[in-house]
Amino acid sequence: MAEALVTGILKAHLASPANISVTDISPTRLEHFKKTFQVQVGSKNAEEAKRSDIIVLCVKPQVMDTVLSEMKDQLSHKQILISVAAGYPLARIQQHVGGNVSLVRAMPNTPAVIQEGVTALAGSSGLSRDHLQLAQTIFESVGRVVMVEESLMDAVTGLSGSGPAYIYLVIEALTDGGVRVGLPRGVASVLAAQTVLGAARMVLESGEHPALLKDRVTSPGGTTIAGLQQLEAGRVRATFMKAVEAATARSHELGQ
Repeated sequence: MAEALVTGILKAHLASPANISVTDISPTRLEHFKKTFQVQVGSKNAEEAKRSDIIVLCVKPQVMDTVLSEMKDQLSHKQILISVAAGYPLARIQQHVGGNVSLVRAMPNTPAVIQEGVTALAGSSGLSRDHLQLAQTIFESVGRVVMVEESLMDAVTGLSGSGPAYIYLVIEALTDGGVRVGLPRGVASVLAAQTVLGAARMVLESGEHPALLKDRVTSPGGTTIAGLQQLEAGRVRATFMKAVEAATARSHELGQ
């Protein structure tokens, strides 16, 4: 996710490489960032935190305690700290860094790598409008942004965080269906993936309810209604809803 954000920030011209610093425990990763993006690199979190206005923590939840402890004495009220650690609440960050720093929790998803992600943001109490707008601008460089209450972050994880995997499964299944009825796999894969992409853009750009768009494809006694009948027989909608519920519950468990 750090690499996706650096890519998006640079493409959007939000900052120059000279004004971006990346820290990592892996020398190989640091060399990759330096060579690929020409950004500044280092291994000492405290030093980089002290001289940074915006700090984005793209680390695993299990190492957040350590990372926050390393930098807590270097933080001030002028800075904004943004966390993308799944299941790690703002209150727990606050316990480490105190009440001086503006905090934002973000839940992006993997299509951010190609600047087609979606990110949910939740801010700490007292977060200024300017700091919230700053966080929004950063994540808009890798896709769309929605604002939610922090209590809904597990639900965001269950839907959009895990959602790409659900859609990959759909594309794979549609592709296999195409192969089953005689299409070459490469052709079937393109047809399936582009159909998903096009349908998603229709929903977002038209602003219309998916059911209305579905009905426009579904003519009386036609091919589409025959396919939809099979999907309903397989309880596809209920199964997707249960998938979101299960992933949400698991996200909550991991945050305990």
